[in-house]
Amino acid sequence: MSDRVPVPGGRSTAGGPAGRRLRRRLGAALLVVVTALAAGCTGEEAAPRDKSVKISVFWWGGERRAELTKQALDIYTKRYPHVTFKFTHQGNAGYFDRLSIEAAAGNAPDIFQIDDNYLTEYAQREILLDLTDYVRTDVLDLRKLPAGLAQSSQVTGRTVAAAAAENTPGLIYNKSLLDRLDMPAPTIGMSYQEYLAWAEQVSERSDGEVFGTMDPSADYKALWLWLRSQDKELYRGRQVGFTENDLTRWFELWAGARQRGAAPPASVTQPANSGDVTKQLVTSGRAATSFVWSNQLPELQKLTKDKLGVVSYPGDPAAHWARASLYWAAYRGTRHPDTVVHVIDFLVNDTVAGEILGTERGLSANLDVRRAVEASLTDESMKQSVAFETTMTEKFGSAPVPPPKGHATIKQLLIRVAEDVQFGRSSPRAAAASFINQANAALTS
Repeated sequence: MSDRVPVPGGRSTAGGPAGRRLRRRLGAALLVVVTALAAGCTGEEAAPRDKSVKISVFWWGGERRAELTKQALDIYTKRYPHVTFKFTHQGNAGYFDRLSIEAAAGNAPDIFQIDDNYLTEYAQREILLDLTDYVRTDVLDLRKLPAGLAQSSQVTGRTVAAAAAENTPGLIYNKSLLDRLDMPAPTIGMSYQEYLAWAEQVSERSDGEVFGTMDPSADYKALWLWLRSQDKELYRGRQVGFTENDLTRWFELWAGARQRGAAPPASVTQPANSGDVTKQLVTSGRAATSFVWSNQLPELQKLTKDKLGVVSYPGDPAAHWARASLYWAAYRGTRHPDTVVHVIDFLVNDTVAGEILGTERGLSANLDVRRAVEASLTDESMKQSVAFETTMTEKFGSAPVPPPKGHATIKQLLIRVAEDVQFGRSSPRAAAASFINQANAALTS
């Protein structure tokens, strides 16, 4: 919505028929403006018309992400020349520390990238601009987003961000390797028992040179989907949503896979536990599969000459949901809230912007934009990633609420205790008990 409604100008005519006609016209025009304001401005009506402003935008990511983001926002400036941007980007490490310091000092960027590790925390700290009314009046239009994706930006009933893109966990497999071993590819809907039996066969046929599966026991998203297939969640309010027995069974599942040779020993697995794409075993040749995000397929494909494929994680595919890979959020203290929201709406809903941004952050959140992007793709692995997400859309379950404050700590804690089990420093039961106690303490601190 504009910061200012233009008022028709011209010579004043106080009386006579001409004056009465002018007053009627002005009255009708004012009624249109009031009606538009009540209904909520959209598209060109919501375009900023204030004096020249510079909007600061901050995100993390590599040079390719920076290049594409700048290109998209250059299109915005061409349409609205009085709006320019100050771009800042950096690597993931230290990003949120810097953002938190700047917010505490009252000079956070107008628009910034955020993820579900910190969405709830930043909303509770009142750093994020409340977008609820903008969404209610469709100034920020989320109607073309999958329902679960739109809801994922809500914290305690308030919309505090807009999904920049969508992804879901993906089991990436080495199709070329499986062809050489005369093994079928894993399939959507395989149970964990079926999957681990398949992985054991892969290990046997490769004479132990390649393990059938990555060990994802330290991967929070793998644990979360395994829990959801049993009607449980990773969180329940400000507590974990599962028991010590549940986590013990999870650790035992993968301890058994290691013992059977289906999954590698800890020394092979550990480099991949951080989630670093360059360390994943499916591209290093140590395992036939890796548990990652589906939109990482193109990046992984660049690391190997073998052909890769993607399916859902083992278990009920309804455990998956349409997840916001990243969000665009606005600083609560911005001096240009209406312009900032209009920019976010552009990044989410504009087809030209979507085609420029492509799948770098994940699939376009807006379904219409996603179809346009899909039609413009030439990279086969990107096409495959989009096709997988499209297939999964019909299988997605309901989205959970965003993780609570402390989620980033919980993820690191899981890696630590899972590695204790992987290296034999702790039993599954002892590691599970330690995790539950430390996790609940961290979530309530």
